[in-house]
Amino acid sequence: MSKNSYDVVLIGYGPVGQALALMLGQQGRSVAVCERWVERYPLPRAVCIDHEIYRILSANGMGAVLPEISHPGPAYQWFNAAWEELLVIDWQAESISGGTEVNFVHQPTLEKAISDAVDRQKSVDLYKGWEVVEMGQDDAGARVVIRNDAGGTETLTGRYLVGCDGANSIVRKEIGGAQEDRGFEADWLVIDVLLKDGVTIETLGVPPAGQYCNPLRPTTIVPAGVRDGKTFRRWEFMLLPGESAAEMEEEARVWDLLKEWATPEQVELVRYKVYTFRSLLAAEWRKGRFLLAGDAAHVMPPFMGQGMCSGIRDAWNMAWKLGLILDGHATDALLDTYQTERMPHVSQIIDLSIYLGKVICMPDPAHAAERDRAFKEGTAPAPPPFPSLTTGMLHHASSGELAEGAGLLAPHVSVQAKGRTGRLDDVVGLGFMLITNGKDVRESLGESALAQLAEVGMKYFPMNTGDGVNRFSDLDTRLEPFMKTHGWEAMIVRPDFHIYGGESLGGATALVADFLKDVHAAGVLEAA
Repeated sequence: MSKNSYDVVLIGYGPVGQALALMLGQQGRSVAVCERWVERYPLPRAVCIDHEIYRILSANGMGAVLPEISHPGPAYQWFNAAWEELLVIDWQAESISGGTEVNFVHQPTLEKAISDAVDRQKSVDLYKGWEVVEMGQDDAGARVVIRNDAGGTETLTGRYLVGCDGANSIVRKEIGGAQEDRGFEADWLVIDVLLKDGVTIETLGVPPAGQYCNPLRPTTIVPAGVRDGKTFRRWEFMLLPGESAAEMEEEARVWDLLKEWATPEQVELVRYKVYTFRSLLAAEWRKGRFLLAGDAAHVMPPFMGQGMCSGIRDAWNMAWKLGLILDGHATDALLDTYQTERMPHVSQIIDLSIYLGKVICMPDPAHAAERDRAFKEGTAPAPPPFPSLTTGMLHHASSGELAEGAGLLAPHVSVQAKGRTGRLDDVVGLGFMLITNGKDVRESLGESALAQLAEVGMKYFPMNTGDGVNRFSDLDTRLEPFMKTHGWEAMIVRPDFHIYGGESLGGATALVADFLKDVHAAGVLEAA
């Protein structure tokens, strides 16, 4: 290898680094990925992806493989020590993106699928077995020096450098390193098993997905994905006062904890390890040409299954913005919206994860009895709602407040358009999208606005217009009711599927004008 210059240099090749490499590779960007380990980590950590992440990965070329390596999530039930239901999160419900709210995966299988997709991106170079030993940046770009086990070194440069290098991120330390500790910390023994032939969750008598909030031993029992037709399950046991990681990681101790649920005749141990669940949020996600994504920027308890999902959201938010910058349609100022948009969203997910963590991590029987009583009587504090975007490049009312509906995820539906039928992302394409109901408003926007919209790659879906094969239709009949709920007949959707804002048909011209004003303010269409 010789000295190379890239659009983007990525540090770390876990699922977030893989996803970002795939997204940028799909755009045709030149990407270098530096990963100190040659082999992929073989054991699962995350076990699920939500509907939004499913849509994101599908939009980046994985739509065919995801159904083969994931399965819809069941209801997520929380029980007290007497197996009375405290609360339930309906993961089976149809999501805004179509399909169930949550799908379960075997993380190594998912990572292999993403990595295989990255391998097909000719513009992405992988430097596996190369450790970053030095990094820097100036007005011209970012620079890293990498070293392999043989002592050889290489220098790579890029316009931007992204640290996807986990909770102990060296890029975060280079940026500043400060983290806010949100105060949650608990040690849990994580056990993954493979069900033997003929064994099912019905055989074992365990809930499909549940939290057993027993103060004698808080326990998690959830799916852990499927690989080659084999079913994985996960148990997590909270460590009690006085217990050490060393004693809990003894195989005999593992089987002793599992004996109430499963035996060696029923399951095969895949791994068992004590992890410390924490809640941390980096203070700075960007410094010049250096950026953070995933665990490098945030760490959260696993009780909502949102750690990996949040990292992939980071990558998706960053990827379309880097695309506009690298194409010359935006300045670096657009990256100022990255932390502005992602940090509040992640912060709220951490709050939700902590809320659920406090429900289960309660080893005191008296406190647990008070908790149970509060849930039975309906006086327990309601969990925070799952967040939408609330800041950044979103439509605001004349009062300055966020416009109603702005920041929500847009529905993903099956459509007919341009003589084709299929999912909206596949048929109309990715990027900004102007969806209207009953009329194509382009003729009323004016040449200047249309030219600017073309420059940012605006797509159009004039629903309920045209005839025959030229008709634009929502085949799922979910878009029109969604828009009517908000009083809209026109809606602008961002490349990350979040809604910029909506208006009536009569207000569509003003909506576009506000959109162009806001993207100008964010640095779009203002490249030097």
